[in-house]
Amino acid sequence: MHFWKRAFLVLALSLALATGTRAQDEGIPPTFEFSFSNPGARSLGFGGAFVALADDATAAFANPAGLVQLARPEVSLEGRYWGYSTPYVAGGRIFGEPFGVGLDTSAGLRTGTSSANLTGISFLSFVYPKKRWSIAIYRHQLANYEFYGETQGLYSGPWPGGIQVRREFDLSQVVNLEIVSYGLAGAYSVNESLSFGIGLAYSEGLISFLTRSHGVISFDVPADILFADRPLTDENVLATLSFEVDSSDWSYSAGFLWRLSRGWSVGGFWRQGPEFDGLLEFRAGPTIPPPLQPGTLLARVPEVLDLPDVYGLGVVYRFPDERLTLSFEWDRVGYSSIFTPESDLSLEDGNELHLGGEYVFLGSTPLVAIRLGIWNDPDHAVDYSGDNYVAAALLQPGDDTLHYAAGLGFAFKRLQLDVGVDFSDLVDTASLSMIFSF
Repeated sequence: MHFWKRAFLVLALSLALATGTRAQDEGIPPTFEFSFSNPGARSLGFGGAFVALADDATAAFANPAGLVQLARPEVSLEGRYWGYSTPYVAGGRIFGEPFGVGLDTSAGLRTGTSSANLTGISFLSFVYPKKRWSIAIYRHQLANYEFYGETQGLYSGPWPGGIQVRREFDLSQVVNLEIVSYGLAGAYSVNESLSFGIGLAYSEGLISFLTRSHGVISFDVPADILFADRPLTDENVLATLSFEVDSSDWSYSAGFLWRLSRGWSVGGFWRQGPEFDGLLEFRAGPTIPPPLQPGTLLARVPEVLDLPDVYGLGVVYRFPDERLTLSFEWDRVGYSSIFTPESDLSLEDGNELHLGGEYVFLGSTPLVAIRLGIWNDPDHAVDYSGDNYVAAALLQPGDDTLHYAAGLGFAFKRLQLDVGVDFSDLVDTASLSMIFSF
């Protein structure tokens, strides 16, 4: 599973007031988490290295070319649990030494963690195979994520002109994200070794993001207010910035599977990311100074959320006794397409490396399989090149993240049950899936 660890967009709060008070640009990065992982508990136990296997009903999403490997019609159902631990900047010092009073006690930035626990039906599919071709329909939960964070007591200074310390506006953020895809996939076997597949998906995006700026614009702030721990309530909101998405889009995918020999297989896929139309609204809050009135619409801008394209290659080796299978997959995620070259924000494309293995106890009834996997999620934090020092402080660089996976499977005559887990510093995932053939 792949997850975004940082913002893909900084939404600036720009206040230029007619009263002559200071104008300020501030932002808190909206933290979204998208999953580019293959569905199914079996794939999860492999550490996501599944594109060159693709030998069950989840191939409808992972690699449609693998659908021709199925001998009977199959129904697949998966439920998942996601446990998120998302870090964010909670306050502290952007620069300068702390005064040691109230909230101004940190020599550097303070970090908080947003925690969320979610469950849902993550995948459902039906596959109908014939002799040389197969067709499948499916539903896939591409994203299911929640976030809440507060930035309070963010200080800077001293500044030229005698200002010893400046408290930036406190910020609070709420994010709710859900993306569901409904797809149709088909595969054709050219010969016994080579097959190709294509897919068409209709994706619905429901995204709600709200950032609120709290405080009062003033040069002369009393010390008891400047350093105080003040509740981030509705009454002390200076301005709000919302981003709402409720739209849909069509996207395409393609894949191939090449069985080089009895033991070796190679597979690859390309998957287009959907685009969603959204709307940014900037409104004045209760503490906005005159002549602006609370609730006044200050700006309304249409925006497009463009999910990255993903492509990958994988290789599988099955040992002659068919007990042990080793799988490797490389995925490339096109993050750089999110921002235009003129933007102060940029993202580098990411390379994910997945490695997994499965051992089957062939003498057991039912057949029992154990799986282990590991994969690297490279740092793909937003790079900010502008001169907004607050945005630069909030957009902190991240680290590469290792995911450790394990799984267990039970294969009956017509029924396969699998469980899988995936652990990392940012998210823990658990999966239970069922595949029934008839």
